[in-house]
Amino acid sequence: MTLPRSVRIGLLRLTDSAPVIHAQAAGLFAAEGLDVTLSVEPSWANLADKLSYGLLDAAVMLPPLVLAMALGLRPAAARLIIPMSLSQHGDAVTLSNELAGAILEGGRPTATEAGRRLATLLRGRPRVTLAVVHAWSAHALLFKSWLHAAGIDPQADVDWAIVPPADSVAAIEAGRIDGFCAGAPWGAVAAAAGVGRTVALSSDIMPGHPEKCLAVREAWAEEQPQALHGVLRALLRAATDCAAPANTPLLAATLAQPAFLNLPPEIIAASLPGGMRDGLGQDTDACVFGAATRPTLEQARWFLDQMARWRDLPVSGAEAEALAARIYRPDLYEGAAGIVRP
Repeated sequence: MTLPRSVRIGLLRLTDSAPVIHAQAAGLFAAEGLDVTLSVEPSWANLADKLSYGLLDAAVMLPPLVLAMALGLRPAAARLIIPMSLSQHGDAVTLSNELAGAILEGGRPTATEAGRRLATLLRGRPRVTLAVVHAWSAHALLFKSWLHAAGIDPQADVDWAIVPPADSVAAIEAGRIDGFCAGAPWGAVAAAAGVGRTVALSSDIMPGHPEKCLAVREAWAEEQPQALHGVLRALLRAATDCAAPANTPLLAATLAQPAFLNLPPEIIAASLPGGMRDGLGQDTDACVFGAATRPTLEQARWFLDQMARWRDLPVSGAEAEALAARIYRPDLYEGAAGIVRP
């Protein structure tokens, strides 16, 4: 009898953790002979540290953070690889009632118009403090690009704070921040609590943008290739299930459990495929699963280009290309998916 291979996977309380949570709850990991332990962490920094020190084997992660860790841009550097992308879209710019009320007056504007209205509001008033979930995140890159396109200098005109997703609602309610960009469903949670409203969705700021990925410790992947293969196969099945609108009610109920997001299922459902797009659905971006699970060098290049746009990076050109090719591993993905290259 072969004993199940143990795997430790970390995640945050976010809708786009759905494939990992569903794979565990539906027995998809177990069907691959895996004994998976899920670790729900309070912040991206916690996830990064636990991966760095070998306390986790894999995690739902921010691709820019994986790249930053490889570049030594945070204290605990680590060699990670990305054998699978997990989601697209799902982020929302949520502002305080004062700011959002003025922007949304007369109806919900486009993301472009919302940025212009915010720029007008910020003229002649004290600087605002805006929060992102991590300095190296798609949220930060998209938020800064949106502000810049509206004529707001994200480096000079705004103060920045780092607030974990699950803490963002309390932070805006307490007045510590004037707005945040976080993944679903936290914009809808802020709206339901009456402390803020969403003014722009990441799917409108940049349609088709990649979001979360599966990050794996490179050493573990080399030591446990069969376990990694099983994880990817299970997550491919889970991504297909999560992409089907018919599965949204059951998936929302699973995510809502206290062990996972610990939020009302109707709020979570709004950010899942086929979820309501009125009411609180206007305050949360729907996550896209299954459409772009293959990790590509194009994704890596986009993240590196955006990271370099807002901060000097220690690599460029051929060196950056080599880094992207080491971290993004479509070969591992294709092996699990049964894709045979010609």
